[in-house]
Amino acid sequence: MSCNVIIIDDHPLFSRGLAQLIETQKDYKVIGMAKDRNEALSLLDTTTPDLAIVDLNLGQEDGLELIKDIIIIHPQTKILVLSMHDERFYAERAIKAGAKGYIMKEEAESQVINAIKTVTSGEIYLSENEKNRIKELSQGKPESGELSDLISALSDRQLQIFTLVGKGLGTVEIAKKLNLSIKTIDTHKENIKGKLHCASSAELRQMAIEWTNKAM
Repeated sequence: MSCNVIIIDDHPLFSRGLAQLIETQKDYKVIGMAKDRNEALSLLDTTTPDLAIVDLNLGQEDGLELIKDIIIIHPQTKILVLSMHDERFYAERAIKAGAKGYIMKEEAESQVINAIKTVTSGEIYLSENEKNRIKELSQGKPESGELSDLISALSDRQLQIFTLVGKGLGTVEIAKKLNLSIKTIDTHKENIKGKLHCASSAELRQMAIEWTNKAM
């Protein structure tokens, strides 16, 4: 039985290479590629893929929100996240958003194929490290108190705003991009500052820049 795949990634060269890799596998066919949310939604209007491979870093767009969109449009489509984002910060969020697997781009080609086949077979794919991390958290093991642990306490919306701050966007730009009021963004920022123990907006901005460069 054939498996139709779409790839959503903002680097066309990477997408073409991934498509070639996928089509070395029997019964797998790449039927479309998109580089941003608008192209992805247009592609989903004309296709019904069995698998969508999604990068979370789509320029300044949020891949987690796109995952939710895909689930609404084609709930039967399985989603695998293939991203440069550190799995410690995003894998669990991606699964909660509706993805069936998460793998980082630094993994070997054979492992990417393994992740694809695991997800298309109906199972969840996570690395052993991520499985162990989630297991330890579920068992109530104490966290280290490092920034990575503090980041995990942010909601998806707060993480989205924190990341946009790290990419250099100001409050007005973020409000316009997310179609939210400036007051709402300011409220989120204050809550983020509290969760991350930031004393000022400048400290929050510096922390966001450093973290975004590290996590991506």
